Amino acid sequence: MGKNVEAKSGDQPAWAVWQNTEEEIRVGVSSCLLGQKVRFDGGHKHDRYLTGVLGDWVTWVPVCPEIEIGLGIPRPTIRLEGTADNARLIEPKQATDLTDTMVDYSGDRVAELQKEGLDGYVLKKGSPSCGMERVRVYGKGGMPAHNGVGVFARVLMDRWPDLPVEEEGRLNDPRLRENFVERVFCRNRWRNLVRKGITRRRLVEFHTAHKLLLRSHNEAGYRRLGQIVASAARVPDDELFRQYEHEFFETLRWKTSTKRHTNVLFHIMGYLKRVLTPGEKQEMVTLIEDFRQGLVPLVVPVTLLRHHVHRHEVDYMLGQLYLEPHPKELMLRNRV
Repeated sequence: MGKNVEAKSGDQPAWAVWQNTEEEIRVGVSSCLLGQKVRFDGGHKHDRYLTGVLGDWVTWVPVCPEIEIGLGIPRPTIRLEGTADNARLIEPKQATDLTDTMVDYSGDRVAELQKEGLDGYVLKKGSPSCGMERVRVYGKGGMPAHNGVGVFARVLMDRWPDLPVEEEGRLNDPRLRENFVERVFCRNRWRNLVRKGITRRRLVEFHTAHKLLLRSHNEAGYRRLGQIVASAARVPDDELFRQYEHEFFETLRWKTSTKRHTNVLFHIMGYLKRVLTPGEKQEMVTLIEDFRQGLVPLVVPVTLLRHHVHRHEVDYMLGQLYLEPHPKELMLRNRV
């Protein structure tokens, strides 16, 4: 673990050092997004990015709440009615209220998924059961307001706040996609740490490896995590690990920005100032500025920095997950 393992691992990327094939990356998903014909009309909403790209790296755990509460295929449409804060799940054709059935099922299903262990969840956009935001809610006048949350999705997010959750539609945004996948890999690393038996020493190694990644999301959260780690001698183990886990995933919720990335890139360059030639320094500054101005994607300055870090064997930076937090094959930083 940590920088010492990475330093000995040759060309192995930082994310792979922390990976463990015994703790596969498991992501919950609305079944229709995998091409399963479970929708009300017997169709599906196959998302080829999920199955064709991300599917090479994760194990999908499909869930269809509507099927699992006993609704058939095909079936009458259902929708949310009332207000955003008190929406009911209604089958309007028969005026059947399915809310309590769905809430009870959702609580039990989420508990099962927590026992199985997940690293993330991809929900179906707009679904009255699975939509995470802007779901249509029909008021008294019959006109919908796009301000609801699907019944299952609400239970999932309320009861499992640290779980990375996104909708397939939002994953078309390159920055949201990169943020979600990064959080998924981070959660899997945390689960690996817990499975192996978390200790204070291992927590310090974990935190050290994620420092720059955390700073690219939120500086204040990064500092709070540092304070939590520094307080280890005064806090019981269970409380320490619980505090760290919550703050870790809260910090990662913050979206990265060009400004924060730029600050981190220059910070990394500071570790190279004594080994780079004047020409190499100028080239590096130029690429970082090009990124800041939107002329090149993040992968360009990061790739050159990673090259210099490995060439000069800068020990501290060799273990920093910021330089490669997920597989390059996903090309997530090619578009941000």
